[in-house]
Amino acid sequence: MELRHLRYFVAVAEELHFTRAAQRLHIGQPPLSQQIRALEEEIGAQLFERHQRRVQLTDAGQLFLVRARRILADAAAAAEQARRVAQGEVGELRLGFTSSLPFTSLLPAVLHDFRAAWPEVRLSLRELFTAQQFEALAAGSLDVGFVRFTGLEAPEGIVLREIHRDPLRVVLPAQHALAAQPALALAQLRDEGFISYPREVGTGLPVLVRQLCARSGFNPRVVQEAGEATTQIGLVAAGLGIAVLPSPLECVQMPGVRYLPILDEGAHLSLALAHASQDKSPRLQHFLAVLQQRLSS
Repeated sequence: MELRHLRYFVAVAEELHFTRAAQRLHIGQPPLSQQIRALEEEIGAQLFERHQRRVQLTDAGQLFLVRARRILADAAAAAEQARRVAQGEVGELRLGFTSSLPFTSLLPAVLHDFRAAWPEVRLSLRELFTAQQFEALAAGSLDVGFVRFTGLEAPEGIVLREIHRDPLRVVLPAQHALAAQPALALAQLRDEGFISYPREVGTGLPVLVRQLCARSGFNPRVVQEAGEATTQIGLVAAGLGIAVLPSPLECVQMPGVRYLPILDEGAHLSLALAHASQDKSPRLQHFLAVLQQRLSS
């Protein structure tokens, strides 16, 4: 039994006339009658009562009509759903982002635009450090990520596109002797204790800070580690040291803390979009197009 046999049966059942059903199906009437006979033989039940001038459904035919319509509708719906998934109109997009990104206007704006353009694509969001996003992209458990980029080479198989640069800020206790300065050079911080991310969390910021400090002739003395930027800011407020963080975190207004620009060249952290180089899925392409439109506006 094939779907075409069900379509033949439904046409005859709705027309109750073999000639009209054949015209509707664009086939000959004799082949249609033969197909219906074969269907009845395969099922083992008479579906139509045939009279000289009229055709009627049997009780078995009436029941079979209900199920045949349902099967045809389900098949059409499955085909339509598969087409829409293939074209990126439905499905899931798995998106990663670093912890400072929600403090910017970019992520909320892009998510809003994408949901408006593709409302039936479900967004699955994960907050991950950059290295974790690279691992997830390589493993295929993430489709696209907003990562912090320090200028290092992208992992093999990952495409990186820089989309923004955020200046770095020194986070100082408000009572610090340098807090009244409009801006600072890192060389002025050589004797300070730094609060930093642990190396194992996989963010490139500590590496960048060490590089910048090395250019100024010293290695930063790390006195405390914390995996969350807001925790680092709180520790600065408590007087445990200073921190260097991206400028979007200035919106974390905590009593007893000041944010100062850094004068050193290269004191910025780039925001980049990352995805697997082999990923050509329509959903990803739709997202990239929405992002490009937002960046161009």
